[in-house]
Amino acid sequence: MAASAGSTTIREWRHSDATALARIADDREIWRGLRDVFPHPYGLGDALAFIGMAGRMDPQTFFAIEVDGELAGGAGYTRRTDVERIGAEVGYWLGRAFWARGIATAALRLLTAHAFRVDPELRRLWAVPFVTNVASARVLEKAGYVREGLLRQSAIKEGRVLDQWMYAILRADADPQSLDPSR
Repeated sequence: MAASAGSTTIREWRHSDATALARIADDREIWRGLRDVFPHPYGLGDALAFIGMAGRMDPQTFFAIEVDGELAGGAGYTRRTDVERIGAEVGYWLGRAFWARGIATAALRLLTAHAFRVDPELRRLWAVPFVTNVASARVLEKAGYVREGLLRQSAIKEGRVLDQWMYAILRADADPQSLDPSR
């Protein structure tokens, strides 16, 4: 799977991404905006383990973000189960050199279209950024996600209890052209 918008592409992870992944992911500022499952420090072993896990996924739902042929970050979605099986949580991150250039928004739009296109049972994609992560909230809004509410004291990061915003997009609200597989 590969999808592009301008110079931004989302594609499957490659073993050859490991060195670049370890280099750009080993940044405390990136880690501060993500779930604790994203390690810090982030070393080559972490990169190899993640790429191996992503490659074994079926279907694959974790993708590399590439800009002009250079690894820029990652994006993916995690399907829910049981009564929430019609939804998935999305996540994304970029190396610091790629911040504030519209890349995360482009990648999220590509990921959203891909998820809805390949999984007809998905009705809803959602994300819960920390309220301290205003840039991530803006990415979600520019990609068409709607802020549905505030999850008070719903997370803990670096020993601090944090609120999170709930953002979501429904299949019915997604751009129909973005779901066209011929694009």
